Amino acid sequence: MSIKAELFEFGDYCLSTQKNRVEFNYQVIFSNRKRVAFGETITLPDQFSLSPSAEKVFNKCLQSLHLILGISYWKLFIPKKIKIKSFSLTKQQALFWNQVYTKGLGEFFYQNRIKNFTSLVDFPFKTGLVVNSSSLLRKNRSLVAVGGGKDSIVSLELLKKNGLPITGVVVETEKHYLFISKVAQQANINLLTIKRSLDSKTISLNKTDKVYKGHLPISAIYAFFDLLAAVVYDYRYLIFSNERSSNEGNLSYQGTVINHQWSKSSEFETLFNDYVKNYITPDIKYFSLLRPWHELRIAQEFSRHPKYWSVFSSCNRNFSISHTPPKNRWCGRCPKCASIFLLLAPFIPKNKLVSIFGKNLFNNQRLLDTYRGLLGLTKTKPFECVGTVDETRLALYLIWQKKVYQTSTIIRLFEKEILCALVNPPLLQQNVLKTGDLNNIPKNFKLIFQP
Repeated sequence: MSIKAELFEFGDYCLSTQKNRVEFNYQVIFSNRKRVAFGETITLPDQFSLSPSAEKVFNKCLQSLHLILGISYWKLFIPKKIKIKSFSLTKQQALFWNQVYTKGLGEFFYQNRIKNFTSLVDFPFKTGLVVNSSSLLRKNRSLVAVGGGKDSIVSLELLKKNGLPITGVVVETEKHYLFISKVAQQANINLLTIKRSLDSKTISLNKTDKVYKGHLPISAIYAFFDLLAAVVYDYRYLIFSNERSSNEGNLSYQGTVINHQWSKSSEFETLFNDYVKNYITPDIKYFSLLRPWHELRIAQEFSRHPKYWSVFSSCNRNFSISHTPPKNRWCGRCPKCASIFLLLAPFIPKNKLVSIFGKNLFNNQRLLDTYRGLLGLTKTKPFECVGTVDETRLALYLIWQKKVYQTSTIIRLFEKEILCALVNPPLLQQNVLKTGDLNNIPKNFKLIFQP
């Protein structure tokens, strides 16, 4: 960057008179005093009225949303100094935001080879400031984040099976996600849709070499969006479908574990819950229903719900702003597609799985290096939301046992480089497919996991 960015400022945020539209403002100030302003708008699905106590919590949510949405604009220039114009943080709040930006952008810092990144983010705080959370009377019902993939579908079906009252929620950025609407229809649930409009300058800037580019902690952004919806539309529980596998990192950089899925991890879940309880409200509980399960166990459960096979997708190309989404919901070229095909193959008949993806991904030579990465045969696991190395190897072992993909390139790779190194596959299968601890699950949801 030829001209250095010196300051990132969180400006004001403005609520429309109808109260369902909010604009968040930011600006970057450079060493030559030039300023670049950014604005982002969110639109909630319905107009609403709030009690005085809910209004207080609502404003705290807007402050948090202002800070998390700012990550999209701060990372363009990564200025060292940060200023918050319209409110202040306590020291502990500032430490939370330092962690969210630093760990959530870990992959971004690695990809851009940013030096000393662990001390780069420094949110300001006001010494002596006290911020307390506020009580909020809630209906005993749940808001479930729906992403259109196997994970949220499994959560929906588990919750429905146990008769728990639920509503889906989705955040649409710049476009309508038709396949998610179809998933909600298939699940027979109501779906709250929050619309997000980015500043158009970010899209044009990202096509140049004038800014840094890279991964965002999108699940953290969704968590704050959905928290706002839970406050506005009266929900006690905020349920995500992040699995145990998301705790596994990709690599170490400057002494820090870099995890593409950090904002889906147990660490983020704990940090977020503590922040909400201490500074926003103790009466809304955020948790991941699928935390006790690995990806492979979720895939096994998903295979029992064939009514979703023709509508679901986990391919992130569907959410890309700059690329056309795949015609049949699966691009068939990315690590996510490769991983999902592999995880489902032990449980869904071959002809059905090939029909879902439009092709047999095990025969795609271009995916060979991707599969090597997923199997732990390269230095770095692909930067995507994929399974752990152990469960990926187990999945291929289960596929190999079925003898239906024997001529595939990936099976030959497995036989040559993995099979002889597998120690006690039955024990590995037992460990990967079992239900882990339920520490993060509220008491009235633990019944879901009883045999």
